[in-house]
Amino acid sequence: MQEVGSGPRAVPLQRREVGEDVRISHERESKPVAFSFQTAVSTIYPPRCLGCGDKVLSDFGLCGTCWRDTQFIGGAICDGCGAPLPGDDRSDALKCDDCMRRPRPWHRGRSALIYKDNGRRLVLGLKHGDRQEIATPAAKWMAQAIADFPKENMIIAPVPLHWTRMVKRRYNQSALLAQALAKQTGLPICPDLLQRPKRTPPMEGMTREVRFSSVKGAISVHPRRRHRLVARPVLLVDDVLTSGATLAVAADACLAAGSGPVYVVTLARTVRDA
Repeated sequence: MQEVGSGPRAVPLQRREVGEDVRISHERESKPVAFSFQTAVSTIYPPRCLGCGDKVLSDFGLCGTCWRDTQFIGGAICDGCGAPLPGDDRSDALKCDDCMRRPRPWHRGRSALIYKDNGRRLVLGLKHGDRQEIATPAAKWMAQAIADFPKENMIIAPVPLHWTRMVKRRYNQSALLAQALAKQTGLPICPDLLQRPKRTPPMEGMTREVRFSSVKGAISVHPRRRHRLVARPVLLVDDVLTSGATLAVAADACLAAGSGPVYVVTLARTVRDA
């Protein structure tokens, strides 16, 4: 160690190795280089609106027009299915007429968007248009929708696809949402907690009664994953809630396997006269 000056007030001068000097110099230079690279990338590939493709300020954003055409669910909502209700009452005890007539097997439910206009386009883009990037911002919206859910010891599980649809579509949009939501919330996820051994027909155009009868027994808990849900609250994730038939079957399967209370969240919710 060398010293600057002399006597008792000499100041020690630390010696640096050559490799350390190179490392420090590299760290100082890497930041502007990385910034320049990011700037170049953003210039060539500027952020685009998820809805229409116009330029926006940040990735995974919506332009003003698409934001206006995206109906986020807020205010007074049904605590059972997440449907918007008239008025400003935001208490947890509110239930819609449908949930009053036919109680849901799950404990509480929420949705981020109304399945209409840009909300519908986003769901269809994720589900059928290979727009997998939509899952990231969608998970943020869904996390906000379930902000009031108790999350201690909760585990996330996506609604499963039958293997034939998985082969055709190449991915499960509900699993993408569940994985993004797990990252957003920090909750654990079990992607194959549920399985779908029975193939069901597409439900578009079906009546409520036919929907429920067609999915009866279609979903079950994976026998090798049952230990993951015993006595634990489960958060089921799906893309759209219409009648709730699929989510009801999934919730029944979890409860029959010994889970704790079941909660559900979807990206969108169909609403009459929305």
